[in-house]
Amino acid sequence: MMRRIAWVLAAGLGVAACAPSETVTQYGGADYTWRLQEIDGAAVDYEAILLLEESGRVMGQGPCNSFLATQDAPYPWINIKVDVVEQIYCPDIDREEAYLTALQEMSLVEVSGPTLVLSNDAGREMVFSGQTAAAQTDQ
Repeated sequence: MMRRIAWVLAAGLGVAACAPSETVTQYGGADYTWRLQEIDGAAVDYEAILLLEESGRVMGQGPCNSFLATQDAPYPWINIKVDVVEQIYCPDIDREEAYLTALQEMSLVEVSGPTLVLSNDAGREMVFSGQTAAAQTDQ
């Protein structure tokens, strides 16, 4: 009997390990192209985009360069690690560095319809507005 219980527990743990992770994409994060609106309460006057894919891959565009990153933390946490950034210089390179640094400092995420809020324990916050693929083609 004890052996059967141990086997059932082991099998259950194995199934749980194979279950899909509960990342932000399962809560609406993959439904939009996210455009940065503000950092720490200040409106941004440059273009910065974030795309979250169900595979955990993150793609984006800063004021100068596109980038690739990964994210694997379970919702409501987020852990974005930028892996590759294009190396094109532009006058907004300081803004881009600030954007990418802030993005990697965020640890919590909240999706509320077309609004994505990233924050951390230090009180920093990034607010994005979402646009669906259909809305983008209408422009």
